[in-house]
Formats: sequence, structure tokens, C-alpha cells
Amino acid sequence: MAVGGQVEIIGWLYQYYNTEPHDQVVNIIGGPVKKADIPAATQLFTTDWVVKYMVDNSLGKFWLERHPDSNLGDYLKFLLPGDIEVVDDSGVVEDLKIIDNAMGSGHILVYAFDVLMTIYAEQGYSVRDAATLILQNNLYGLEIDKRAYQLAYFALMMKARQYNRRALRSDQATPNVFVFEDTDDISEEFIEQLDSSAQSELADIVDRFRNARELGSIIHFDNPTLYDFAKLQSAVDAVPLDDLDLFGFQMMKAKLSRVLKIAEVLCRSYDIVVTNPPYMNKMEPALKKYVKKYYADYSGDLFSIFIFNNSRLIKPGGYAAFMTPFVWMFIKTYEKLRKYLIENEKIDSLIQMEYSAFEEATVPINTFVLKNVQTDKIGTYVKLSAFKGGMDVQKDKVLEAIANPETNYLYRTNQANFAKIPGMPIAYWASENLIHDFEVGTRIDRFVDPREGLSTADNNRFLRLWHEVKYNAINFNATSLDTAIESRKKWFPESKGGAYRKWFGNYDFIVNWQDNGEEVRNFTWPNGKRRSVVRNSQYYFKKALTWSDITSGQFSVRFREQGSIHDTSGPSAFAKNSQSNLIYLLGLLNSKVADYIFKILNPTIHLKPGYFAALPVLDLNSFNDEYVENSIALAKDDWDSFETSWDFLHHPMLTHIADDNLSHCRSPVG
Repeated sequence: MAVGGQVEIIGWLYQYYNTEPHDQVVNIIGGPVKKADIPAATQLFTTDWVVKYMVDNSLGKFWLERHPDSNLGDYLKFLLPGDIEVVDDSGVVEDLKIIDNAMGSGHILVYAFDVLMTIYAEQGYSVRDAATLILQNNLYGLEIDKRAYQLAYFALMMKARQYNRRALRSDQATPNVFVFEDTDDISEEFIEQLDSSAQSELADIVDRFRNARELGSIIHFDNPTLYDFAKLQSAVDAVPLDDLDLFGFQMMKAKLSRVLKIAEVLCRSYDIVVTNPPYMNKMEPALKKYVKKYYADYSGDLFSIFIFNNSRLIKPGGYAAFMTPFVWMFIKTYEKLRKYLIENEKIDSLIQMEYSAFEEATVPINTFVLKNVQTDKIGTYVKLSAFKGGMDVQKDKVLEAIANPETNYLYRTNQANFAKIPGMPIAYWASENLIHDFEVGTRIDRFVDPREGLSTADNNRFLRLWHEVKYNAINFNATSLDTAIESRKKWFPESKGGAYRKWFGNYDFIVNWQDNGEEVRNFTWPNGKRRSVVRNSQYYFKKALTWSDITSGQFSVRFREQGSIHDTSGPSAFAKNSQSNLIYLLGLLNSKVADYIFKILNPTIHLKPGYFAALPVLDLNSFNDEYVENSIALAKDDWDSFETSWDFLHHPMLTHIADDNLSHCRSPVG
């Protein structure tokens, strides 16, 4: 196989060229990405070893399954350990169809070219014939960015030229790579010139491609098998042109011919689909409306649409490989995507990278390969989250796992287990015992009601630290909304999460809730739309268990006495039946077991009430309430020993001073 790194330079140069426009686009606060900015916002070069993992475990494995005597495996450096299931369908290499439908500068296609050259050589083809046949028969690519398309075209031609000196001649095959074009300039008058037998189908394709430079490979076809593309192309070719061409029909004819080739590529099925899809969730209204119409269950991000769409492009037994953010594995936005994949595809292998390993993107990354089969066979998973140091370290650890499959960060599991866990997270490292706990345990929301709370939309305006206002302006003892109103006080304690702390504490903030929060409730944008969100006010001022929404590090829960309003960054759980349940459950929640389970349910830095609610409880009384109450008391004494507590009396070092002298040391707020 060819020496790596040569064509990779093209991709890195293009990403460097795009760095400034990329940063300008992705750093826009709050607004959707405009159509013209999508290429800059979504163009990320795929690291070389990830490309090799994706192609080795899709194209490489596909060939080995059908040719068990092949020596191809000797060349596949990143083929993960696992059984090669022999498929009784030898096939021929010329029939293999591989596509990257978000190809960028063509890095994936170039490496697939190398793997195919090895297969062709093993099958007895000359290198010259093989290079031509690969361009002609095997590789396909699509892209919305014309510059990236040009680089991919160039890279493939240079790769072919490496094996066939005549590759650049006009009579040789050219790459099947294409750039999307909008058809909004193809007029109805031109459509009327087409043969009536093909007119409606061509008009349909023109309509679907009107916004093709924004939609790209997610253009939806109701019935991809409907079109007879040879017939349609003949109809376009037959359109007569006059010498004057006053209406621009010549341009329209040429464009529609190019669009037909792309439409045909989109409507085919493939043996292998490999891509690093665009990552984008800030969409303009037209794009957002389109994805809601055709991909509603998977519309959280463009990458999740590609996962769903590409899994449907592959033939039975074929493979689809991706590099994407790993949030699809856990968070609720992508639960329907997980359900679809678990029920319809096999996650053949997956590598979850360390949170910040991929410096080119501000998102945590994984790479994985799906197989278009419904099976109970075991998949292979590699967990690299413990290995910091960037993509080179990640690569080395993958190679170590391949060399030693017994390493403790390589897992083999059946994806059917994921369906036994609420939310179906791709928690491949969960033990059989823990999965059993989810099956037999009682969800914690049977005992408590976890809720988000107030969002003021302007904390600088409505929140203060408690010591920033007059002490007697604060109501520390409200027990309900009614008692809060009756007190006529302006300020009330707010539970706002805060730093890691167990059992008790983080009583720092107060919120303006005068007259039942009238000022907060009436806080609006200039157009009159309310900015603040008052959630679950029926729980305000009640006893609760509270935690910090951002749980980087370790999860911790605190008992919150009555008298506080909880907000979105300090979600809280309120007793459903017995208040004593709060004490029992606090013991469970502050255990290492709970922390471990929450990292399975959602190993990101956020823990929303929905994930909290799914914790399984096996025995409500398994924690001694006396021990828990002692822990609360000790944590409260510790909190109150500092002047940042409104219950501070004196420094602990003064505890043993005689009572008659102690009054001189008391805090003025005591």
C-alpha cells in the first residue's frame, strides 16, 4: 500500500485555509448558520488513523468476510479484534461500491483507493488496470463545498496517476465525485422543452435540488427506485438548442445533466458508506423545516441525520462508518436514533475518545462502524476516555488494544443490553450485574420527583450573594408561596448548584421573589416575549435533595432545608410520599455506586432530572438513616464554621472559649 501522509497534506492545508472563516461562523452566539457559511462551519479534516480505522473495519472487513483466504488482513493496521463471519457471497472487486457523501478533500476516498489497490493486486489485476477500474467502478463522493470537491478530485487523480501514468489522459476514467448545485435557476420554460414522458420526474428532481448546496446528501427521495436515469438523461440530451440561446437553455441543460448524475448517486445502495459528516445544530429556518419534515426523529444535529440516512444507504450485510460527536450515545436528544440503531443495525465496533482529544472540534468525538444486519452477535468497543494527550495518544492506545485484546479498555458486549437501560445509552462497559439491577430495580422517581426550577434569564439583575443585601431584607424561613408573599420580603434563598459538596451546603445565593416573583415573571424581550421561565413553582420552598447540573468530576447531592427556590443549574428532587425517603435516598445518591451509574446514563458534564430519575433503587432502606443524618449534621457544622454561612456564629477555634467571653466574638448576623 502507498506511503501515508502525502495526500493527507491537502486536507490539512484546506482546513488551515478555512480556519478563520470557520472560527467566525462557529463563534456566532445564538444565531443559526447561514447557507453560505455551512462549508466553513462544518469542514473538519479527519485524522489519518481514524480514516484507517473506519475503512479497515468497513471495506476491509466486508472483503475478508467474503474472501476468508485473503491476505488483506495483513495490511489492515487498524482492524479491531473480533470474529470474521464468513459470508457465502464471494462477489468481485469491480462490483464493490463505496461512497463518502460528505467527502471534504477526499481523505477517506484516497485511503479506500489504497485498500482497493491491495485487493485488486491480490485478485491478479495489473496496477494500471486496477487504478482505472477503481475510479470507474468503486469510489463515489459528494460534497457541498466546491473548493473541497476540487481538492478531492485532484487527490484521486494524483492517486490514480501514482499507479497509471496515463491516468490524466482524457480517454481515461475520471473520479465519480460531484459537488451539489442549486437548481433554482432552471426555469419552467426549460422544463416544458423536455419530453412529456420524462417531464414530471425531471421537474421533481429539479424541485428537490433547488436548495441542494444547503441540503447536500440529506436530500430526500420518496422512492429512490422510481427513476429511470438513463431515460431521464436521454430526455435532457434531446432538448434542442438554438444558436442565440436567449433563455440560457444551454446552461440549464448542462446543469441538469450534472444534477442527474448526483441524483443517481443518491438513489443507489452501497456496500460501504464511510464519512465524517457535518456537525451543526444551529440551522436556518428553511433547513430546520426540511429536516423536521423528513428526519424529525433524528433532527437534533446534521450528523445524526447522516447516521440515520447513511445506515439506509447500505445494502444488507454492508457497512457504514462514521466519525461524529459521541453525544448521540447518551443524551436524550438522540434517544430515537439509538433505538433505531439498536433495533435495526449492528454496532460492529466503536471507539470512544478522550473528551478533548480531537482539538479541531469543540466537541468530544467517537468513531464507529455499523453493519446492516439484525443480529445478537457481540460488538467490539474501545474506551479511551482515561488517556489524555491528543489524537496521537489515542492512536497508540488503539494499536495496543489491537495487539492485546485482553486490555482492560477493550470491551465485547451485545447491544441488546443497551435496551435494558433507561434511555438506551450505548453503555458498553456496564457489567451484567448492573444491567440486571436496571431490570429488577425500581426507578428513583417512584420515590421522589426530580425537577428543574427557575430561570431568571438575567442573574446579574435578579440574583445576589446573601451578604450583598441587608440581612433583614431576606426571608430565610418561607415554607410555601403563600408564606413568601405574606412576608413582603424581597429576597429569598436560591438553590443554584455550586461546587462539589456532599450532604449539606452551598447556601450562597438569594433571588428577588418579591410579590410572588412579579418582576421576574414580567421580564420580557423588547417584542413582549417573556425571557424568564418559572418552572415547577409548586415545589418552591420545600425540602429537597439538590445537586449541580454541571457535574464535572464526581456527582454530589445535598439535603436542602425548606425555604429555598431551586433553579435550572440546581435541579432538585422532592419527596413524593414520605419525607424520610429523602434521607434514605441521600445515602444512596452520595455513594460511589450512584456516581458510577450516572456516568453510564450520561457521561457528559451535565446531569438533568431525566437521567437522575432513571437511577435504579434495589432496597430503599439499605442505608442507615442515622448515618446519613450524622453526615448531614457534620457537613452543616462545617458549612456554618465559615463566615460565608448566614448561620455563622464563631470560628471553630473559638469553640472552647468560656461562654462569658464568647459574646465578644459572635458574628453581627448571628
